[in-house]
Amino acid sequence: MSEVFKAAFIFVAPEANPETDASWVRTKEVHVKTIAVSGYQEACDLIDSLVEEGIKAVELCAGFGHQGVAEIVKVAGDRLHIGVVRFDKHPCLGFVSGDELFLS
Repeated sequence: MSEVFKAAFIFVAPEANPETDASWVRTKEVHVKTIAVSGYQEACDLIDSLVEEGIKAVELCAGFGHQGVAEIVKVAGDRLHIGVVRFDKHPCLGFVSGDELFLS
């Protein structure tokens, strides 16, 4: 039997707390942890613990702008594969990029 692939999906939401706003979806082959964070730094702070959990890939929601994605990629280094969902102006964030919200 092959090893289960573990991944995470991180999304931004105002006042989110990644300690309580997280859950798993588990299939036979893939386990995905969904985690809400309130900003880029909180997402960066999660990377070490995700690696320790055996997570191999992270997909970032469209709320992460180009600069936010770059920050996560830098922190993850070669320890995790990082992918993104893309909206240039996110409908859930008042039609602005996370870069405008979290880097200003």
